[in-house]
Amino acid sequence: MNLAVMQPYLFPYIGYFQLIYASDLFLVYDDVSYIKQGYINRNSILSPNGVCRFTVPVPGASSNKLISDLEFSKDVTRVLRTIVQSYSKAPFFEKIFPLIERILTKEDRSIASICIESYGAIFSYLGVTRHFMKTSDLEYERSASARERLLALCHQFEADCYINAPGGRALYSDIEFAEKGVVLKFIESQPVQYNQGASEFVPNLSIIDALMNCSPDQVVSLFRQYELN
Repeated sequence: MNLAVMQPYLFPYIGYFQLIYASDLFLVYDDVSYIKQGYINRNSILSPNGVCRFTVPVPGASSNKLISDLEFSKDVTRVLRTIVQSYSKAPFFEKIFPLIERILTKEDRSIASICIESYGAIFSYLGVTRHFMKTSDLEYERSASARERLLALCHQFEADCYINAPGGRALYSDIEFAEKGVVLKFIESQPVQYNQGASEFVPNLSIIDALMNCSPDQVVSLFRQYELN
């Protein structure tokens, strides 16, 4: 079984979804410190005037708090308005905007819950089954090193392959994982491109952009454009 673990991000870019697609079980790493000024609560879309950043506030956000202890603000009016202004004429707006609105107005405001809701809803829309869990709901040794925590999670779910983002190459050794019976793989995204309705393609935008402009089959095709090494 392929396992991947990553902090939650709100409507992240295609590369994040490629990591989910490559896994059988995706663990949302929410019992770690919140990262301010990161992409947990923000991302970029393409407006008629160019790239536009959207942000959902996280009241009381601090790097001294765990992600699991924080919630998204209920004030998402500006974000929804920005998305409407940017994509009202997009090919798949009528299908995708209600999905986004439902997720952003979800009653449970915890960061991980809303992010998991979004991942599940998107994969369901695409007709692809993937499984998600929050690490805060699991029993494992949280005081161990980062490597030992990941290995413990692999063993808990009998995963024989752990898939990590490319940035993990500087942190983890395939030999150390192999000694514990786990194959360590790194996902490498290939360049993706699709019709954004603009003259020049803008990469690495929020998944919202791809969903608004591409059919479900096209989005799944984008998810498949990666290699495991």
